[in-house]
Amino acid sequence: MKTILTDDITKVVRNLCIQACTILGEDVVRQLKKTLEAEESLTGRMALEKMIQNAEIAAKEGIPLCQDTGMAVVFLEIGQDVHIAGDSLQDAINEGVRQGYRDGFLRKSTLDPITRVNLGDNTPAVIHVEIVAGDKFKITLAPKGFGSENMSRVMMFPPSAGIEGAKDFIVQRVIESGGNPCPPIVVGVGLGGTFEKSAFMAKKALLRPLGSQNPDPTLDALEKELLKKINATGIGPMGLGGKTTALAVHINSYPTHIASLPVAVNIQCHSCRHAEAEL
Repeated sequence: MKTILTDDITKVVRNLCIQACTILGEDVVRQLKKTLEAEESLTGRMALEKMIQNAEIAAKEGIPLCQDTGMAVVFLEIGQDVHIAGDSLQDAINEGVRQGYRDGFLRKSTLDPITRVNLGDNTPAVIHVEIVAGDKFKITLAPKGFGSENMSRVMMFPPSAGIEGAKDFIVQRVIESGGNPCPPIVVGVGLGGTFEKSAFMAKKALLRPLGSQNPDPTLDALEKELLKKINATGIGPMGLGGKTTALAVHINSYPTHIASLPVAVNIQCHSCRHAEAEL
């Protein structure tokens, strides 16, 4: 039995908040540079160059990649042989977010949905927990900005819509989003499950390293097909035109009910931020 103290969890979450908001992952930077080489639009190339430069400055100066430092979304993979000691796990995570957004001088954006009064410390976090085998304890923190989050949708299709209906919906969602989510975007897709399962899968799909291959050959082929269609829309970097509208399409799937076809699209801006650690 492995014991993990909540004080240690708080410290890790604090550091992940700052890291995720200031350092863009190597996979994202590499994909931006790759698309820059292929982009033919002059304005599109200029936008991509500024994105790369922005990431370099943010990492060097320790300042946020974007003014919208998002809501803190936390993914936990907790081994069934782990014992968590101390305060409540939820309180420990929220305290880490509180400290991280304070110490990192990150914008506090959470508020009451009715009164619209800012809560002042960017808590509470949105926490997803998965129980896994062994004594693993993994934390992934993904600050989610709402320029892209607002462009996301869930659609409960009838089975008759089929995969073609799902594909049309995904591409149309990108077209309707236009330049709002600060493209080039990453498109997370959840196919199947239930209403909430499809949305969770779409969000988790954004955590997959850019440039990686889907282990399911059918989904991998579907990702490539959708990426090609999306980049053919001509929306381009920051909506200014070009062949680079999306950096990647990532799809997760799950068995669903005979009477439905849930499809969720969670759009992520070019600043695809997340950081992880294991205790």
